[in-house]
Amino acid sequence: MGHPHIRGAARTTLTGLASLSLLTGVALASIPQAAAAPQSAAQTARSNPYSPTYQHPYRHGAVPTIQRNAKMKSWAAAHPAATAATGPQTLSYGGGIDGIGVQSGHSKVYLVFYGSQWGTQSTNSSGDATFSGDPNGAAPVAQEMFKDIGTGNELWSADLTQWCDGPNVPTGATSCPSNANFIPYQSGGVLSGVWYDNSTASPSAATGHQLGTEAVKAAGHFGNTTAASNRDAYYVILSPHNTNPDGYQGSYCAWHDYNGDSTLTGGPVSSPYGDIAFSNQPYNMDSGAGCGVGFVNSPGTLDGWTMTLGHEWQETMSDQNPAGGWTNHTGSSYNGQENSDECAWISPGSTGGAANITMGTGTFAEQASWSNDTNSCAISHPIVGGGSGGGGTLTNGTFETGNLSGWTTSGSTSATTSAAHSGSYGALVGSTSPTNTSSLSQTFTAPSGTSKVSFWYNVTCPDTVSYDWATATLKDNTSGTTTTLLGKTCTKGAGWKQVSGTVTSGHSYTLTLTNQDDNYAGDPTYTYYDDVTVS
Repeated sequence: MGHPHIRGAARTTLTGLASLSLLTGVALASIPQAAAAPQSAAQTARSNPYSPTYQHPYRHGAVPTIQRNAKMKSWAAAHPAATAATGPQTLSYGGGIDGIGVQSGHSKVYLVFYGSQWGTQSTNSSGDATFSGDPNGAAPVAQEMFKDIGTGNELWSADLTQWCDGPNVPTGATSCPSNANFIPYQSGGVLSGVWYDNSTASPSAATGHQLGTEAVKAAGHFGNTTAASNRDAYYVILSPHNTNPDGYQGSYCAWHDYNGDSTLTGGPVSSPYGDIAFSNQPYNMDSGAGCGVGFVNSPGTLDGWTMTLGHEWQETMSDQNPAGGWTNHTGSSYNGQENSDECAWISPGSTGGAANITMGTGTFAEQASWSNDTNSCAISHPIVGGGSGGGGTLTNGTFETGNLSGWTTSGSTSATTSAAHSGSYGALVGSTSPTNTSSLSQTFTAPSGTSKVSFWYNVTCPDTVSYDWATATLKDNTSGTTTTLLGKTCTKGAGWKQVSGTVTSGHSYTLTLTNQDDNYAGDPTYTYYDDVTVS
């Protein structure tokens, strides 16, 4: 069990243990308190028999059930470990694996509904995929949550902007230098695609290897076929109702990993597309209160669902290839844990407790995550090293808000499902009826650690380039230079194409996406644009 990726399961604070006893029926007086000699960090991490990572080290960031969490705490109290001077919950940088520590660009979240047991797929009025085999209506709520992250001035996710990676961050660092590659504030939502893989039934108890294989398959499905395209991608593998992926029931509620982890049940997963970050997201409402049903609200059927989705996403952001990012190395009972593990299942109303988070269009139950800079569990946090929101990186670049918020528009433009390259929405610039010049533009500052802006386009131009075309320009407002990213293009039926350009961290840019139509009857030209990212 001396594997470098080993994780402790999610914990509560000791002050929250009393409230947990009410939920679990475990009386504090009955918790064994026998004196024991302090153990080393390695001993503590290896030997807590109640941890869902015990003999399963690939279960990074595993969220234990509430009952299991209480047992873990009582065992740790009876088997103390020596603590470091920095404090028992301080996280430090793991040096990166394959050069990857955190997601230092705009996160691309892909939801993979794994297996035909999800039933018949439909679409609701918000453009979300719904399924007949989803008795709790969990699927559209997951989609709305990831659409909403970084909108409505929510600061739950801003905790992430203190974490970083890059060559200027030494292994063992407990804070980030100013020249690090910070996680940017994830403005405009992070949902980049939804896929229902009903090609076969999901296994009744999928192994870690099978879940990783599904994630690699999803990368191919979404066209992320290079290591660069997967650098900030995250694949959530959502198993259907009445399945037991990796034997989660009664033990834990979710975990995350990457395909290259040699400790995965069944072994690591080969990927032709670079490293693939993914999570095991069971249909954990099946576990009831143990996985958070009713934890924040009443009846709160989906409280634990959104909390564990948020937990694993935050940990992928701060520790994309475990344990190359930010984890606990203090030698305390928190040893091996990630930022969300340290704050799991803290009762609402307590310091650092779970709460309802209001985002742009919805409210979701979420938990806090650990902050080194405040030495506390933060349910809300100022934006720090990772930029200042809309001015720091592109807003609504995936158009999954269902509108063109964040963009300056001219002429005929709209967000529509017919224009989607991935996810549910894309931008239609121009019209299926004759019109004039139309455009979208946005001014942004390239965040630290970024070097590229990219987008996808699909033009329908039945005329010639002399009269109609698509084009895109990038103006560097700092240097005063303008680059043409997409020269005048007039094609029809060529499908989606990707265009990229170079940016310099800290410079201000204006990106303009244009469709030219000469308003001539009979041959309207229009262009779809989608998945505009800075990375």
